[in-house]
Amino acid sequence: MAFQLISIAVFIVFYGCYFIKMLRQKKQGIQTDQIGKGKTGFVKFVEVTMKIAAILVFAAGLASICLGTGHSPVNVRVTGAVLDVAGTIVFIAAVQTMRDSWRAGVSKTDKTQLVTNGIYQISRNPAFLGFDLLYTGTLLMFFNWFLCVLTIFAAIMYHLQIVCVEEDFLSVTFGNEYLKYKKKVCRYIGRKR
Repeated sequence: MAFQLISIAVFIVFYGCYFIKMLRQKKQGIQTDQIGKGKTGFVKFVEVTMKIAAILVFAAGLASICLGTGHSPVNVRVTGAVLDVAGTIVFIAAVQTMRDSWRAGVSKTDKTQLVTNGIYQISRNPAFLGFDLLYTGTLLMFFNWFLCVLTIFAAIMYHLQIVCVEEDFLSVTFGNEYLKYKKKVCRYIGRKR
């Protein structure tokens, strides 16, 4: 029961941050959800499939929490709880650091800043890292094969969003500034020498 309470609290904080940020940006006239909008071909496919994967893994994770699935050893479940909390902290730090440049999906029409400070000094994609940590933590606490498949699917789609959509977009939009940043900071975590 303790793991269920921890997970529900973490989900509320994580997704609360996500939706509060979207609502605040909406009040400022900023359309945060850019997933699949104005895109075609492979880019649209990746973004829309990523959104579907995110919704499915969220729903499966929430169902797994509520049903109390999985009977992993306590140390595995504790590791999962730590990953859940870490993912939430990383995600909140990413959203706060991005300020009004934060978008879900890329936008070719909105002018944003290349953010390289704060948590972006140690990860080029901390928001995606936060999602991956959250879903992996939930999987470790409430393991079931359906959730496992969806967690892997979501992680793959997030990775494709990064390497096939966002990195190309940032290279074109910010040019040499992004390429210099890319040489210094790892895609997920760490700095390069």
